[in-house]
This record gives sequence, structure tokens and C-alpha cells, in this order.
Amino acid sequence: MGDELPDAVLFCCTQNAVRSPMAEGILKSLMGTKIYVDSVGAREGEPDGFIKEVMAEIGIDVTKHRPKSFDQLEDNYFDLIIALSPEAQHHAVELTRTMACDVEFWNTFDPTIVEGSRDVRLDAYRQVRDQLMMRIKKRFGVE
Repeated sequence: MGDELPDAVLFCCTQNAVRSPMAEGILKSLMGTKIYVDSVGAREGEPDGFIKEVMAEIGIDVTKHRPKSFDQLEDNYFDLIIALSPEAQHHAVELTRTMACDVEFWNTFDPTIVEGSRDVRLDAYRQVRDQLMMRIKKRFGVE
């Protein structure tokens, strides 16, 4: 990838409640203000309590995050859109008709479908968080 980083990155998933806000929080924590980062969902979901907990475990505060959909995007200039679910990828590809940007598809497990005890469910969220952290560090050249 060299030294070229995108100026603006949009993460998207199905409801902008778990995967894309995790990715947004991680990239912001790694890059600070070097890259503009936002996230949206194919449709607007409800805030998720587990994400706040697992992100706080690694020192990232996502308590102010409010899920939003593509329709609610304030800025639609992005160099890179990273879709984390098939539904979001469809919306991302639609956006590229009006915006010159790259779309990457990182099919990411949805931890909200895991059933069981609180600990079992939190572990599913942690796995997704840790996978996103590794993938983002690799993609954006962060050690």
C-alpha cells in the first residue's frame, strides 16, 4: 500500500450498531485526525450495549455513537468505503455510481446472532472487535 492513506474512510454494516461503529472507533483510535472516519448502516439500528462494553475494554469510547443509515450521511465524499456485511456492500456499490471511491468488502461475522449467556455473547463481540483490529492495522499499515 505504500505511504498512501485515504483521506476519508466510511465503514458500513447492516444497522450501524455493532460492526461498523467498532471499526470506526478502532481506526479513529489508531489514526487520530489523519483520516476522516465515519460509519453507517444499510438501515438504522438501535444502539447496542455490548459494543460499548467490549470497546471500553480496549480503551475506546463509543458511548456517543448513534446508529445512522446511508440516507443520513452528512458528508458523502470518501476515498474508501469498507463494507462489513453483504447488505451494506450493495449500498456501498450504489454510492460509487455518484462518487469516485474504492469499495472493499470485509465480510464480518454479526455477533448479535449469537445466543447464550452474557459471557458467551460478549466473547462473540470481542472476537469481532479483535478481528477488525487486526484487519484495520494490516490495511492501514499500523504496527
